[in-house]
Order: sequence, then structure tokens, then C-alpha cells
Amino acid sequence: MSPKTLDYFLELNPIEKAQKNSKHFENDIPMSAINNQLSFKAEVPVLNNYYFKNKDVFIRKHNRFAPYPTHTHTFLEMNYMLQGECVEIVDGETLQLKTGDLLLLDVGCKHSLGQLSENDILVNIMFRDQDISINMLNDLRRNQSVFYEFLLNRTIKKENQRKFMIFQNRNGNEVQDTLNHLIDEYIQSKEFANTIIKSYLSILLTQLIRNYNVKTKDTSQSQRLILKILKDITKNYQHISLEALAVKYNYNKNYLSNLFKKEVGKTFSETLTQERLIHARTMVTSTMIPISDIIEEIGITNKNFFYKKYKEIYHTTPGEDRTQADKDSISANL
Repeated sequence: MSPKTLDYFLELNPIEKAQKNSKHFENDIPMSAINNQLSFKAEVPVLNNYYFKNKDVFIRKHNRFAPYPTHTHTFLEMNYMLQGECVEIVDGETLQLKTGDLLLLDVGCKHSLGQLSENDILVNIMFRDQDISINMLNDLRRNQSVFYEFLLNRTIKKENQRKFMIFQNRNGNEVQDTLNHLIDEYIQSKEFANTIIKSYLSILLTQLIRNYNVKTKDTSQSQRLILKILKDITKNYQHISLEALAVKYNYNKNYLSNLFKKEVGKTFSETLTQERLIHARTMVTSTMIPISDIIEEIGITNKNFFYKKYKEIYHTTPGEDRTQADKDSISANL
């Protein structure tokens, strides 16, 4: 991040000066930014799209020296701990953000913040996109492999899905670099800044998925075995078989099949097909390799079976996906 941007965040604004003297929260939200009808239902202030009049992304410093009361919003928000630390209560759960951490809040996620000191800089990045949500990010992460799907299913309770994600960044990486570039671009307001900021936001979301470390609960011996098998499927999906895995791990094939179904929730065959289709779709949308060659490449011998399963999982056909990918590529180059 540029020294100019950092100086901007460190400088006290009028609200901060008032809060530093009073030690009490000074309202910085105009009435036109509050949806009164939704606020009545949510029992807390609900911020609307007031901040996006002429831009797709709105960035501001979180005011220091006083706690911030519980509120929610109709857009997505990232809280980036640029330096220092803070305590945030999100949907009733207490979180502590430290330097480099990023908290992603979904639409409707209630949260409040503790008091920040002079050296604590928290940056709010707010954006609208009806196609982006916590569920979408989970789906994108899961689509990397069946291995990650298994980990996430053990971590996230679908019946009580979290409306937030926290990305811990202790040592710095590409996510932090992109965040700093995005914030610099916004604060310095150069020509074409909005277009560049939107591009950085897309890159940032993809990088978050790539760098999101999934922590699992303690695993049993059978679960550790299944994790090994899922890794095997991810690495050798073209040619792997249950028979070969039974020999590799010295288990009866039928026993291993039943154990796999119990732990994963689907059969070995279903899981292997899903992994193959993940790779097939990547090749369909990012290359011009003929579909027939892709089917052979991923290890499926029955073309009718491939098309049927592709439609079941993605609710589209390979041809439709490739056409859409071509259109997106043309639009991006205009």
C-alpha cells in the first residue's frame, strides 16, 4: 500500500475527533442510507444501496475510538484489518481480527465492532453483486475437487449456514497484495478507477477461494482413510478404481465401498464421476479441445453417460457452456 493511502487512513477525520473526545459512538450514517422497513423487521439498522450511486464498490475507513453498534446491510461487505486488531461480533459469534485478516460478510449478516485504538486501522470494502454470496464462494471452492467438498461438508452445517467467512493472513500473500492495490486505486481516484477496482475485486474473490484453508475437526481412523482415498481420486481420477484402492490399503473391496458411502454420503462411483466432470467442465470452458477428446481424457468411455451426468450436475450441456465461455471471452476483450 502506498504511504499516501496509509497516511490518509491514519489521519483523524471529524467523526473520529469527536469520538476521541466523547468516547461515545457518533452516528455517521445519513437517514437516506437506512431502509426503515427492513430495519423494523431486523430490529437493527439496515443499510441500503445509498453508497453505490455512481460506483460499484465503496471503500471507507472504520471510525476509531468508540464501539460501533449492531447493524446489517443489503449488500456484501469485507472488513480488512490493515493494521492492529479489533473484536467483532458477527451473528452472535465473537471474532478477533488481526493485521492482514479479512472478514467477508454476506447480505443480512448482523455485526457490531468493538472500540479501535489510534493504531488500529480497519477498512470497510462494500460491494453489490447479485451473483456473489457466501454460498457461491463455498460452491466455487468445492468445485476444485471432491476432496475439498468433503472437508467443507464436515466444517459447514448446511442447515445453519454461516453468513460470513474469515480469511486469516498472518504472513502476507497475493490476497493482501490485491487488497492493497484495490484500496490504493480507490483512495487515489485515478482515471478509470471504477473499472480497475471492479477487476481487482473479481481477482480478489477468486484468490480468496484459492487461498481459503479449510480446517477440519478431529478425524477418526476411518475418516483418515477416506481422506487418503479422496486425495487419490483427485490426483488419479482418469484411471483410478475401487479395486486398486482396496489392494493399496489392504481392505476388502465391499467393506471399503460401504465405508466410503458411509463417510462421504455418496458411492465411490458417484464421487469419481463428479471429480471427472469437474475437470471436464474446466476443459470445456477454457480450451477448444473437442468434447469427444475431453470425454476420453477424463477417463469416461460412455459418451451418453457423460452427457447425462454433465446435465445432472451443471444443469447445462458442454456445448452451451462452451458457447457461453466464448461470449464471455469476447466481451472481456471489447
